[in-house]
Amino acid sequence: MAGRVLRVDLNSDLGESFGVWPLGQDAEMMAWVTSANVACGFHAGDPVVMRRTVRLAREKGVVVGAHPGYPDLGGFGRRAMALTRDEIINGLLYQIGALGAVARAEGIRVSYVKAHGALYNQAERDPAVAAAVVEAVRLAGVAVVVAASGSAVAEAAAAGGVRLVAEVFADRAYDDEGRLVPRSLPGSLITDPQAVAERVVGLVCRGEVATVGGRRLLLDAGTVCLHGDTPGAPILARVVREALVSAGVRVVAFA
Repeated sequence: MAGRVLRVDLNSDLGESFGVWPLGQDAEMMAWVTSANVACGFHAGDPVVMRRTVRLAREKGVVVGAHPGYPDLGGFGRRAMALTRDEIINGLLYQIGALGAVARAEGIRVSYVKAHGALYNQAERDPAVAAAVVEAVRLAGVAVVVAASGSAVAEAAAAGGVRLVAEVFADRAYDDEGRLVPRSLPGSLITDPQAVAERVVGLVCRGEVATVGGRRLLLDAGTVCLHGDTPGAPILARVVREALVSAGVRVVAFA
């Protein structure tokens, strides 16, 4: 449409420190992103970290979303688990509810849910896991779920009356099937700021990105994930945001 102004949200997985073990660069990332996916204690984070992260987001004007995962602190939520539908739903309700209470204490609310790690990946392709995730979001009273377009979560969200915001990843490589290249493989993580910025501008402005196999992949980009634990993450976030603004894109929260 002529004269249409493109807009996009920038999100980051934050609040993933635990006890005395710091992880990520939350304060620096908050200066550039518009939405914060806050860990809820199962894969990372703890009550003190959650409160600190939510308070920082409120002070910076960053929207807060819940980032629940599998109960897997040792594996950082990146190991697949064979949980039942009820176990997934109740585990997510537990995590979203905990973050919701913390957010209320800070005078804000949980605006969306984005699953973490192995749960995100399984829900992307397994309709049963996707349906459980969406049902938990609905039961928790949250109106928005963040997931990849064309995923099983997208289908479950449409069927369950939950709004989907389509996500793309700035610093992760895609395979020819449109899935993220596993972190265990070389080239799965892209750390060059200029390369990341060019990829994001292509995704937001043209809806396309090159796969590791050289194919042109078409994706919807309502929000762009910038991982807070990527080496040089704040620099990547700044360069990406500046590149988007230079391309005429409004960087604003979707919620």
